Amino acid sequence: MKNKIILPVMLLALVSITTPSCFNDLDLEPAYGLNSVAVYEDPANYIHVLAKIYSGLAISGNQGPAGNPDISGIDEGFSQYVRVLWNLQEVTTDGAKCAWNDPGIPELNKMQWSSTNDFVEAMYNRIYFQLPLCNEFLREASDEKMSDRGFNEADQNLIRGYRNEVRFLRALSYFHAMDLFGNVPFITEESVFGSDAPERITRGDLFAYVEGELLAIESALPSTNEYGRATKGAVQTLLAKIYLNAEVYTGTPRYSDCAEYCAKVINDGGYSLEPVYDHLFMADNNKSNEIIFPVTFDGLFTQTYGGTTFLTHSTIGGDAMSALDSSYFGVQFGWGGNRATPEFAENFPDNDDARNMFFVDGQTLEFTDDTQLGQFVVGWPIAKWRNITSTGVLGSDGTGNFVDTDFPMFRLADVYLMYAECAARGAGDVSLGLGYVNAIRERAYGDAAHNVASITPESVLAERARELQFEAQRRTDLIRFGLFTGGEYVWAFKGGPYNGTSVSEHLNLFPIPSDDIIANPNLIQNPGY
Repeated sequence: MKNKIILPVMLLALVSITTPSCFNDLDLEPAYGLNSVAVYEDPANYIHVLAKIYSGLAISGNQGPAGNPDISGIDEGFSQYVRVLWNLQEVTTDGAKCAWNDPGIPELNKMQWSSTNDFVEAMYNRIYFQLPLCNEFLREASDEKMSDRGFNEADQNLIRGYRNEVRFLRALSYFHAMDLFGNVPFITEESVFGSDAPERITRGDLFAYVEGELLAIESALPSTNEYGRATKGAVQTLLAKIYLNAEVYTGTPRYSDCAEYCAKVINDGGYSLEPVYDHLFMADNNKSNEIIFPVTFDGLFTQTYGGTTFLTHSTIGGDAMSALDSSYFGVQFGWGGNRATPEFAENFPDNDDARNMFFVDGQTLEFTDDTQLGQFVVGWPIAKWRNITSTGVLGSDGTGNFVDTDFPMFRLADVYLMYAECAARGAGDVSLGLGYVNAIRERAYGDAAHNVASITPESVLAERARELQFEAQRRTDLIRFGLFTGGEYVWAFKGGPYNGTSVSEHLNLFPIPSDDIIANPNLIQNPGY
């Protein structure tokens, strides 16, 4: 049904990390189901290893949808990369509260997590599953090893291109490590393993490393690539993201650099806004020219209980399933989990805004007691993610279980809003930034009647809430504005009670999982845990 590229994943059984401590498994040779030497002797196999690294963002193990997980210690569906990232970025904020009582979720809802929280551990372990895969590929794809193996020049050049993609994917996971955990274990293809545990890298030094890696490959990656694979625009967008949050990561603002890289993406990337907002979150969103870097999903070939399958099912329940049949959502049932808080809903004053996707029939907006956290009918679910195409065709999985919709990790509207925020902070062209905000608003409203005459950092933050709702952005945005912790801004169940309360600043970082603190003497727990 779809014209998306699904890389051939012949070697999915190559690796599987099953222990909770990252450093015991960082040296992946010879812990392969297949001998790594044999795998890398054939240049035709490198594309399959590359596919495994990409697929680590989409699937949760070697047997979809479950049964042979990459990491252990948590339900496999809960451990999928996009799902755990989304939970840490959204459920911890005003953007989403989950009605389930599964281990780890209530603590995220109330900002009361510890170093043994299941989702904190799963995100950390998911990152440290990806990083060794990247490092192993880069070791085996070195010029020296390719030459020793007698690869011809054409094969070597092809693999060098794969190598740059892997460096991007490694930088992406290190970005998530830096944003979520701060000071973390540091491993590269140069790391030598034996009895020594990985060294700890500070957040500031990791920022410099990620920046250096991305600058080094910026001109090497192609402007266009097969859909789902890294491009120059993806590298530049990730650079813009780290620069936007540089003051949080390093203490030094880099808004001018962020604006510069946003301008590169906007002017040189060949991207354009999707004309219809809804189409960005439907089963044929792979056709959109707005998406810069997606995590790709297919209801038949990348089956998982995470990703957009989770995002679609988890926001459906109550009257939504009876009022809106499967021809709307493209699935047959809902899980009744995630809905937004009343404080988040205040960002949507207009019913004629296409981004106002709240399902309100049968739902109560305001929480009035603590027990309602577990009641899906309290709070407004967001009917954003759908398993149906823009032309009304259902997703490829006939059971309605698994979703075709891709997850737009990076898209152009985000870049527009990053530039606008920088401009509003005095680090860009304000008229350009205003124009970008209004272009997004014109798409949302269908005309220029709701255009704004000026922008401030705070107004751009509100626009980001509307435009990027449920896209795993909210926590990072609130931290950048100093609103995630403290008491200046509270929302339902922040800190515990239904009406919210102030929380400690140490929660701006998640803890290093206790298993790794015990196992690696080089690590230091983040303050407050």
